[in-house]
Amino acid sequence: MKNKYNLRSIAATAIGQVLDKGQSLSTVLPELQRNINEKDKALLQEMCFGVLRYLPKLEWFISQLMEKPLTGKQRILHYLIMVGIYQLLYTRIPAHAALAETVDGAVALKRPQLKGLINGVLRSFLRQQVQLEERNHNNNSQYLHPSWLLKRLQIAYPDQWQDIVDANNQRPPMWLRVNPQHNTTDQYLTLLEQAGITAHLHPTHPNAVRLEDATSVNRLPGFDEGWSTVQDVSAQGCAELLSPVDGDSILDLCAAPGGKTTHILELAPKAHVLAVDIDDSRLKRVKENLQRLKQQAIVIQGDGTKPEEWAHGQQFDRILLDAPCSATGVIRRHPDIKWLRRDSDINELSQLQFQILEAIWPYLKPGGTLVYATCSIIPEENSLQIQRFLTKHVDASITDGTEFGLQILPSTTGGDGFFYARLLKQAQ
Repeated sequence: MKNKYNLRSIAATAIGQVLDKGQSLSTVLPELQRNINEKDKALLQEMCFGVLRYLPKLEWFISQLMEKPLTGKQRILHYLIMVGIYQLLYTRIPAHAALAETVDGAVALKRPQLKGLINGVLRSFLRQQVQLEERNHNNNSQYLHPSWLLKRLQIAYPDQWQDIVDANNQRPPMWLRVNPQHNTTDQYLTLLEQAGITAHLHPTHPNAVRLEDATSVNRLPGFDEGWSTVQDVSAQGCAELLSPVDGDSILDLCAAPGGKTTHILELAPKAHVLAVDIDDSRLKRVKENLQRLKQQAIVIQGDGTKPEEWAHGQQFDRILLDAPCSATGVIRRHPDIKWLRRDSDINELSQLQFQILEAIWPYLKPGGTLVYATCSIIPEENSLQIQRFLTKHVDASITDGTEFGLQILPSTTGGDGFFYARLLKQAQ
């Protein structure tokens, strides 16, 4: 039986909501996927993420194939053509099927009169594909990043920016965090192997396992029982650096969706954890993760810049501040970040980060540890932020052997881009 929906038109709608309305894919897709079967969900995600990963290249191809761009109410068909070209370039869908389904998308989008136009553009692309790809290779769109971000990366990392861009343009590896309460990492590797899943240990992160190929969590041994959690290896470094101890009072600030909260409790099951986030809707995920792992924490909604409203004067032995940031280290997981962020956001975010850091510092006990972390690779949000903080606070020192924290850059088989700084508060 043929599906009642047209996936290509749904993909074009999702892309339009990201590019024209500034919404994130992680917000848009769950809404649009409600009545779609699992296999089609995977293809829809592939098309949406793929188009946003290769956006400048696809824009350039369309500019070569059409005299005038589609605008206004017809703009949705511009995104439909992108979906069509993406399939022809980067998927194994046979060209005739990709073409037919994409042209049918115009009908689903109530623009049947433009079927011929879409068919013509896609057929022209097929005829000229080799020459177009050769010409595109000498074009700046090959980097697939907005110019403001390229410029920042070139200034911050003159020798590494191309490697960063390459890693950002890859599909992300799938990392698991093995729960030591249930299995050793070696035992879990054996269980994965028995389930037909090839995986690799990380050389330095004790509970991190990288899967050879991404898979559904339903295939992971004991996932519903909390034996493992999907979490990038760089993100796993936060709780490790915090070094929680049973009996500690610990604040996990900006905690949603809860990956770090649950990691803290895996490392120190008897710690007293308060998980706080400003976004009430995202706290549901924290509670779901705690429930799956059968862990206890107090979860509350609160603004990190105003701890006086929710901390009630309590001081903590350890604080993990996973600060709101540009997310430029996780572009390969969220390619829409490239098109949703603006250069001006960096200054605004760095001011907010400093505000939160300043506000929460008095709530750390003397002799306590605060880990400041971001999934950004922009120095203004990271090392420069810590440098500024240390200059202002004589009772703060950095304890992880680096001058102003540790910057990790995204790598193809390694972790996402991440920054950590472990700050010690002087004992009185």
